[in-house]
Amino acid sequence: MSSTRDLPAPSRPASPDPSTRRDSPQDHRDFLRTPPQNLEAEQAVLGTLMSSTGASERYFAETLETGITADEHYRPAHTMIHRAICHLRSKGEAVDPVTVAAELTERGELTRAGGVTYLHDCVQAVPTVANGAHYAEIVRAKAYRRAAIESAQKILQYAYSEEGDDDDVRSLVEQELTAIAAGMPGLNAAPPAVGDLYLDYVAELEEIQEGRQVGLTYGISDLDAVTCGMRPGNVTVIAAASGVGKSTLALNAAVAAAKTGARVMFSSLEMSSTELMQKIVAAEGELALHHLTQQGGLSPEGWKEVERLGRELFNTLPLRVYRPDSAALRDIESAARACVRSDGLDVLVVDYLQLVEVEQHRGITREQAVAAVSRGLKNLSVQLECHVIALSQLNEDGQMRESRAIKNDASVVIKVERPDMDEPESPRSGEVDLVVEKNRFGPRATVSAAAQMHYSRFIDMAQT
Repeated sequence: MSSTRDLPAPSRPASPDPSTRRDSPQDHRDFLRTPPQNLEAEQAVLGTLMSSTGASERYFAETLETGITADEHYRPAHTMIHRAICHLRSKGEAVDPVTVAAELTERGELTRAGGVTYLHDCVQAVPTVANGAHYAEIVRAKAYRRAAIESAQKILQYAYSEEGDDDDVRSLVEQELTAIAAGMPGLNAAPPAVGDLYLDYVAELEEIQEGRQVGLTYGISDLDAVTCGMRPGNVTVIAAASGVGKSTLALNAAVAAAKTGARVMFSSLEMSSTELMQKIVAAEGELALHHLTQQGGLSPEGWKEVERLGRELFNTLPLRVYRPDSAALRDIESAARACVRSDGLDVLVVDYLQLVEVEQHRGITREQAVAAVSRGLKNLSVQLECHVIALSQLNEDGQMRESRAIKNDASVVIKVERPDMDEPESPRSGEVDLVVEKNRFGPRATVSAAAQMHYSRFIDMAQT
């Protein structure tokens, strides 16, 4: 990170007029100290905003989503730069050191903001734009401390002045403390009372009872009936041993929900985008998967079906496929938020939990790491008001690998079992059991469906 020693010295509060200052036990040197600030974090915020283009565009929005404003910068030059950046953004123009310099020049502020060289210094001061939101939180935290100090000073000065009566003092104290509490970063309003929730609940209940509001479909009607479908703010865990078909079920559910208009993102850490497209085409076109993966396997009629799917399905299907460069949870979260900003997000699929990585600290166990991923996805479903489908591997003993927290965070847990996996001659060959082990919206049950693995799909038994 570049040094800030070449920057102008920060202005200090003016010393009180000795003729008006009253003696007090409080050492007045406290009022002369430099207020809390982090100039390097401020530079990093501005640098992030001026360099988040192309593939890094999402970091611009994530930084501003922290709620940071121009006035929260300690250095006036940074306030000017921040305002220029936001003005350019509001006009839909590109934001980089050149355009920001032009905007500051038009405002007559370029020299006071440090000049063109300083704008480039801010960009060079950014360790990584992916941490822009974190830098912004640092700046906001320092701004909040300065605001707290300012409020305390007002209270002290008024109290020492002996002006007004006790009610006036009490009123000022309440006013300042309320204002500073309301401005606390991340502070939420008081939760609503049940009386405020009742009317909305009754309206929603009427929708449910009259069949006008149901959760998003999994693509299996009996499974929808048992679980009431997929609802925002909840997590469904689909668990299975390797090769049983958990990815197939999740991809089927993603496509089925998208076909109803739901906006879906399928994040795969296991399969490539090509493999996912092959599975969707096989399932929707009833084309044998091996015909799509082998040279010369597709007939002319098959090609016509592929072309039809392009025209009638893929051109309008609101399904996004995300193949992250790394397996980090923060990358999946960033992509999901980018979907929300673009056109919304109703369902997020993560394939699969044990492959997702979190920032690990010394001493953290693998079980704790997977638990952190599970909790992170649950929090994301609430924050983004979307439904999350998280896939999980099962051990040989049928238990979810490495973490009991996965089941605790889920609203619905579905285990996928195929009788013909261990017994090829089973009379139930070609069937799959979807065992609903946990269900916050209804009973636990086992739903049977047809397993057409050559088409990479599970369908209702009635469709066979």
